[in-house]
This record gives sequence, structure tokens and C-alpha cells, in this order.
Amino acid sequence: MESIGAANTFILLGALLVLAGIFSSLVATRFGAPLLFVFLGIGMLAGEDGLGRIRFDDLRLTYLVGSLALAVILFDGGLKTHLSSFRVALRPALMLATVGVAVTTLVAGGFAMLALGFTPLEGLLLGATVASTDAAAVFFLMRSGGLRINERVGMTLEIEAGTNDPVAIFLTLAIVQLMLAGSEGSAWAVAIQLAEEVVIGGTVGLVGGWGLSWLLNKASLPAGLQPVFVVTGAIFIFAFAAVAEGSGFLAVYLAGLVVGNRPMRGFQSVMAFNDAATWFAQIGMFLVLGLLVTPSQLVNYAVPALIVSAGLIFIARPLAVFLSLLPFRFTGREQTFISWVGLRGAVGIFLASIPLLSGIPKGGVYFNVAFFVVLVSLLVQGWTITPAAKRLGLALPTLRHPARRSELDLPGELEYELVGYAVPADSPVLHETAIPDWAKLAMVIRNNHVVLAADAGALRAGDHAYLLAAPWRAAQLDHLFAPPDEIADEDRGFFGEFTFRGDTTLAMLRDSYGIPVAADIADRTIAGLFAAARSKHPVVGDRLRIGEVMLIVQETQGDRVSLAGLELDPPEEKPPGPWLSRLQRVATRLRLR
Repeated sequence: MESIGAANTFILLGALLVLAGIFSSLVATRFGAPLLFVFLGIGMLAGEDGLGRIRFDDLRLTYLVGSLALAVILFDGGLKTHLSSFRVALRPALMLATVGVAVTTLVAGGFAMLALGFTPLEGLLLGATVASTDAAAVFFLMRSGGLRINERVGMTLEIEAGTNDPVAIFLTLAIVQLMLAGSEGSAWAVAIQLAEEVVIGGTVGLVGGWGLSWLLNKASLPAGLQPVFVVTGAIFIFAFAAVAEGSGFLAVYLAGLVVGNRPMRGFQSVMAFNDAATWFAQIGMFLVLGLLVTPSQLVNYAVPALIVSAGLIFIARPLAVFLSLLPFRFTGREQTFISWVGLRGAVGIFLASIPLLSGIPKGGVYFNVAFFVVLVSLLVQGWTITPAAKRLGLALPTLRHPARRSELDLPGELEYELVGYAVPADSPVLHETAIPDWAKLAMVIRNNHVVLAADAGALRAGDHAYLLAAPWRAAQLDHLFAPPDEIADEDRGFFGEFTFRGDTTLAMLRDSYGIPVAADIADRTIAGLFAAARSKHPVVGDRLRIGEVMLIVQETQGDRVSLAGLELDPPEEKPPGPWLSRLQRVATRLRLR
């Protein structure tokens, strides 16, 4: 009976912690606090040095909980990443995931040697544990709070976060084995092991993702079981790859990528359930990590950990970003934001636990310093993501309350669903913004009568419009059906005073507005100008100065600008210093075409 009582008490305390995490998210969102930091704080408050006095030191249980949570989070990241985004972000993201991790390891390792008196190998070990950006933190914080970011920047950060863990794991394991074995052969053995993990994990992820989507579409599961089947299948793929000695994290990310880019039954219910599962995984993982750490021990490493954190945030990450993105056409503002969003999270803490579990001398030092670095990263960088994006002009306009959208799956049809909206007065769809080519108006409810698209003509205020659209693109229609007062005041005028089609020539702008245009570009279209300036992959929010005016991409169709705004009096931009000008000239020569 005592064991039953203890189990019930454990369930009660666990439920209370999760409820505290859920309700704290409301307070944190109101005050702009990073939620992951709040969840960590609640776990620490419940721990042995906090009010709860719960003693928890089970590293293996922590690894189990964290692995399951990361599997769900990485699957969600892949599920929401569409292959169309890879054309603008894959190569720079892979550079950040490889060269960037290596540079960060070296520089952060140097600061660890300075702050903690480590040997070069010990410094590199600490640098490797905190070298990778955390997929959980990046996916969660980039997509929470309604922040919409420039696609090139956002997808670069997310793909980097989803692919840089294998490199950090390789470096950490290689250094640990070198410290344990003290032989040169161990590094080669770990390198071979990493290659095997990548090949096995990649194969399992691609095949498993295809099989999961195939089964979902073929099996006639009850609607309520479809999302449960998908998430359980993702965890199975993660575990199978890990048991086969592959990278489970890479496998589950690739599986999500495959499933999210194939037609899927019950798309909206799967996405809604996965959002809830990801929230729960975040809360559970960071609560357990908060319970694991002992704040009284953490304080002993505060000064050296702050030195490592400062070096990581202000020197190692910016240097790694600049060197990695040198061959690509990223603006200074974009590089600055990518540098700032070098969020560290649970992966760093897990990697720092490897020396502890392996019996490496100073194992507790690695764990506590890495934990402190994660806290600083979440607090300093996580708290300021949205202000930084807005200050750098990379945050796209958001709606205070997105338009209400109704969705209906079509029996036997996986490529499209029926999406319905009310049409408010003065909404953009009634004015200059047209319905994109990939969405087709199916019918209109007007004055309580059904009117087919062919007979409806132009939409009117008070209509209810129903459109056919791909499930994963439906949310992109929300801004067309939102009334102007739903747009935040600071976002009004983001796209300038006037809107033009992408096939408008600069000569037409010159003749209409008296804008000085050089003769050699007068015949070029707005779309062609952006394609040349942004390596053929312009995205919404890209800006291009033409004399005294600014062109801003408002809408794209594939790789072509379909709509662009014109800002007549843009703020002046400070010219780069002489050293930066020289580096930019070098970058121009090295850029990949």
C-alpha cells in the first residue's frame, strides 16, 4: 500500500508541475519572457534547493525523457519545413551546421581555457558541448508568440538547428574518447562511427517517413487516431534508428520532413495534435532538466560560466556566422540576426552529461557550466528575439487576431482541402491583393445563397468565400481576409505606400513617380531585379534600394516576385566601415552562383 501511495504522490506532483508550466506560459507570454527559461525555473524551484525540496539525480531517466521530447520536437520541425524552403536555405544552413559548429567549438574552447584553467583538450570538450544551436529552442521560440520572420533567415536558422547536432555529437564523443583512451586511433574510430550513424539514421528516416505517410493514407483509421498514429510512428522511427546504431535525431527529423511534404489524410488534425504534443514535450523536458540541476552548485561556476557565455554570444557565434555565410548573399542585418539567435538548449545539457556519465575528470564542471550557459542563452537571447527581429527589419507584419478559418478535408483528395473565410469590409482581398494562383475560389455564400465561383464575380464585404488550397499553404491566406485594424500599428506601411506587380519595369516607375533610374536597368522588371540581387531566390520582406526609394517584396510565386511595395522615403542606412567593405568585396568574389 505504501508503494501505491508513493506512486499516487509522484503522479500528483508531476501533474502539478506540468499544470504550473502550462499556466506560467500565460504569464510569460504577457511579459515577453522566454517560456523555456520559465519551465527551467519552475523545475529548479521544485528541486532540492527550491520550495519543493524534490531530490532528483537520475541522469538516465533524464536522458530518456529528454530523448523522447526531442524526438517529438524534431519531428514537428521537419513536419513544418517544406522542401520549397530548402532552395533558399539549405546550403547556408549546412555551412553553419559544419563550419559554424567547428569555429564555435574552437573559440568557445579558448574562453573555457581562459575562464576555468582548462587544458586545450578540456576546453575543446566544453566548447563542443555548447557548439550546436538547439533545435527545440529554435523551433519553439521562432514559432511562438506569432513572430513571422523573413523566410531566408528563418529557414536557415531552423535547418541549421535540425542538422548541426550530429557534428556537435561527433566532436563531443571524439574528445571524450581521446581523453579516455589517449590514443590517436580512437578519433578515427569515432569518425567512422559518426559516418555510420548518419547513413543509418538518414536511411531509416527517409524510408520510415515514406512508410508512415503511406500507412496513414492507406489505413482507414478513425479521425481521432490519425494524429496519435503519426506521433507514435515518429517515436518508433527514432527508437528504431537508435537501436540500429544510427542517429535517431536525424532520422526523426527527416521522417517529419518526408511526411510534411507528402499528401496527408487529416492534415489539420495531425498538425493541431502535434502542436499540443510539442508543447507538452517542451514543458516536460525542461521541467526535468530544472529538477536535475542543483542551483547551489551552479552558483559556484557563475563567473567562469558568464565569461564563456559572453564569449559564445558576442564573439564565437558572430564569427562562426560571418565565416559560414561569407559565400552567400546575406545582408548585414540578416547576419546580425542569425548571430543573435544562436540559442543553446537541452542538447547542450545532454552533451555535457556525457563526460559525467563517462567518468571523465571534472565531469560535474562541464555539466554545471553548460547548464549555466544554456540559462544565459535562453534569458538573454530568447527574451530578445522578437525585438531584435523588428529592430533589424526582418519581422514580417503579423495579425493581432488571425482571420477565422474553417477547413474541410475532401474525401479521396489529399492535395487540396476546402478553406472558408468571412470577408470583412476593407480586408486586403477586396483591394489590391489578389488571391494567389495556388488557391482557387470554389464558391461564395452571398445573402444566404450559394454562388459558384464562375458566377460570383468580385468578392464583396459580407461574403463567405470558400477556396481550394493545399493544406500546408492554407494559413498563408489568413492575411487576405483580415480587417485593417487587426494589423499592429507598428506594422502598417511595412510594404511601403504603393504596390506594384512583379512584371512592372523600372522605366514605368521612373515615368510615374520621377524616380531616377540608371539607363542600363530601366528595362528590367521588379521581379528580374530582385532575382539578380538575391541569387534568384527572393523572399517576402526582401528590400532593395533604388536611388532614393526602397522596393520591398510583398508576395512571391515560386522564385518570382509577384507583388512588391514601394517606400518613397526610406530611412538612411549607415555605410559599412572600411574593413567590412573589404570583407564584403571578398565575399562577392567567393559567392556561390
